[in-house]
Amino acid sequence: MLFNMGKEALAAANDERKRNAFIHKNENFILNCASKFSKHYISKSDDEWSIALIAFSNAIDSYNESKGAFPSYARLLIEHRLTDYFRSQARFASEMQTEPYLFEGEVDEDTENMGFQINVMKQASVSDDNPLLDEIVAISEYLDIYGITFTELTECSPKAGKTKDSCASAIRYLKEHPVLISNMKATKQLPIKIISENAKVPRKILERHRKYIITAAEILSGDYPKLAEYLSHI
Repeated sequence: MLFNMGKEALAAANDERKRNAFIHKNENFILNCASKFSKHYISKSDDEWSIALIAFSNAIDSYNESKGAFPSYARLLIEHRLTDYFRSQARFASEMQTEPYLFEGEVDEDTENMGFQINVMKQASVSDDNPLLDEIVAISEYLDIYGITFTELTECSPKAGKTKDSCASAIRYLKEHPVLISNMKATKQLPIKIISENAKVPRKILERHRKYIITAAEILSGDYPKLAEYLSHI
């Protein structure tokens, strides 16, 4: 299905009839992307629908097979267009419930959410032909295998300084033991028991921030130089 969707997008790029049919066929996909990112139900009467629709059409125009699966690519374009929209409407902070931080920086102990993806998305929204955006698309497609979405990382990224240090210790331990990363890739499971016993990281922290740790380990062990810059503190 993903293969067909990519082929259909390529065919729709230079054929208005096929474009309209392709967009109509994927209206539910567009609405679902917009709703998940906005964290509330989006209908065709909402501004977010128009923003997402335009982004999806732009994805058709700029897509090629080197960008990976079309659904992942289109989703990322929709998300960073909506990021720009929320910011311009001055409702971004309240609706997304994030602070302008990503992987690093000082975070107050009482901060509700640490914006794991927001600064990355700001940088990626500079243009569609952007190495950082390509990396986000690539890692998002890979994280799907773990049942992780890039945008949900806001909720599972560490907030307090001590928790960040513990997560960093877990990630460093994985980096120092490539066999564990290989096993994690094969099983799609974080080796919580091994990390907890050997890196002395509380199991509770590993369970709570599993998605963050997996994502950071995948980035640092993969070919994601731009994203890895946000993890330079580890």
